Amino acid sequence: MKKIALALGLLGLTVLANAADPLNGTVWKTIDDKTKQPRAVVKFTEQKNGVLTASIQSILTPGEENACSKCEGPYHNKSLKGLTIVRGLKNVGGTKYDEGTILDPKNGKTYSLKGELTSGGKKLELRGYLGVAVLGRNQTWVRMN
Repeated sequence: MKKIALALGLLGLTVLANAADPLNGTVWKTIDDKTKQPRAVVKFTEQKNGVLTASIQSILTPGEENACSKCEGPYHNKSLKGLTIVRGLKNVGGTKYDEGTILDPKNGKTYSLKGELTSGGKKLELRGYLGVAVLGRNQTWVRMN
């Protein structure tokens, strides 16, 4: 009986280890790093390969709902609503994330991205950068759900 209980306990730990990422399905309010005003609502989704993406669900800044006119390639003139702005973000241990990219619809540029959940998972501290993290910008997103 003890062996069965031990086996079930180990099985439970295995299931927990393979559970969805803590960001999967969460919704966040993005806060502009310069104006400190809310800009959009984004939702994270975990892909089959375990990496995370985030798409814009709604725009909170009046007059900025239109297409991504400064974006290049497949994003050019696409509606901001539904636009995937975070790609390839990976959990690199606990509450830390790295190896992603983020699209800034305001200027159409894509930056490397890393981040960390803080305040008990209520805030997401992100750093977008070109080349090295020292050359970048920080944003704090606030969890909505």
